[in-house]
Amino acid sequence: MNATQPASHSTAYSGQEAQTATDAAIDRTRLPDDKVLLRAAVDLTRDLHTAKPGIYWPDMLGSALIGYAALAGAILTDKTWLAILLGLVAVQALYRALLFIHEISHMHRDALPGFRSVWNLLVGIPMLTPSFMYEDGHTIHHSRTKYGTPEDPEYLPLALMKPWSLPVFLLIALLAPPALMIRFGILAPLGLIFPAIRKMNWERFSTLAINPDYRRRPPAEAKRRWYILLETGASIWALALFASIPLLGWRPLLVALAVFSVVAVLNQLRTLVAHLWENQGEPMTVTAQYLDSVNVPPPGIAAAMWAPVGLRFHALHHLLPSMPYHSLGEAHRRLSAHLGADSTYLQANYTGMIPLVGRIAASTMRARNTDKSA
Repeated sequence: MNATQPASHSTAYSGQEAQTATDAAIDRTRLPDDKVLLRAAVDLTRDLHTAKPGIYWPDMLGSALIGYAALAGAILTDKTWLAILLGLVAVQALYRALLFIHEISHMHRDALPGFRSVWNLLVGIPMLTPSFMYEDGHTIHHSRTKYGTPEDPEYLPLALMKPWSLPVFLLIALLAPPALMIRFGILAPLGLIFPAIRKMNWERFSTLAINPDYRRRPPAEAKRRWYILLETGASIWALALFASIPLLGWRPLLVALAVFSVVAVLNQLRTLVAHLWENQGEPMTVTAQYLDSVNVPPPGIAAAMWAPVGLRFHALHHLLPSMPYHSLGEAHRRLSAHLGADSTYLQANYTGMIPLVGRIAASTMRARNTDKSA
């Protein structure tokens, strides 16, 4: 799902005009930590860090059940309009179910016993996105010293790249489902025979990364067995999908791939507006990381659809990464009321997806104009 591969994190800019165009990003990179904000984030939310099983389990199970039922209906119906309607329901429900992978990556192993395993069985493996594809890489993304640097698998300076980078970044997500079938159904079995393929598969195709230069390190010994089990399950499922074609025909697989492709594009669009993407590779303070991230808080309701499971509070999540998704709304209310309208905290709030896309697109256009005048 890599969109582009720039020569460096500043290839889109050159000369004096490039310097002018990126002043704001550089200033944010050098921004010192707002200690009042960081202290308030800790002090005001001490009671909000317990994951509630009564919220997690029904939300995840209900989303998966609705999603698969709608998908089955879309496959079985012979009415085009109904197939499209059920497909859209499946997209929204399975998208929500899939995004629990983000919660799992931050979840302590003793919190919600069995949740990680059940999610992998019901969602991660059937959607060919087992949790190991997110857990380790996402931890790096939250590292104070590695966020926004070339070592971050989930960061590209998209706002400083060429205009064509944005549509490519989104459209490449359409290929994710068939690519995952190849990764688990072909490359993984071949990796049992050829060590070079196994090494390539792990380093390059085992992390949900957008940084094309990222290479994953071998797993820690304590996690190796768990990762092997997940990869084996996903490989068996991918092979079963290939085997279903002569038995069931192409329609079931093509409808499922179409639904999963829309899910992937929706997630890629959410990723596009999760950050401002203005860092050029330098380490950033926690406050700078926060301001390079995005909150789209209520009262708008659209963000609850395209950024579910708490991801509409993505900047707040970077302040408090271990906070359960169901507590982020209350944490936001407390911090907003306590810190006031002129605080650093509210500077990460935006009104919706369209203004954010427009901001990033405008930045890429400045990069194009700079190249033309250079």
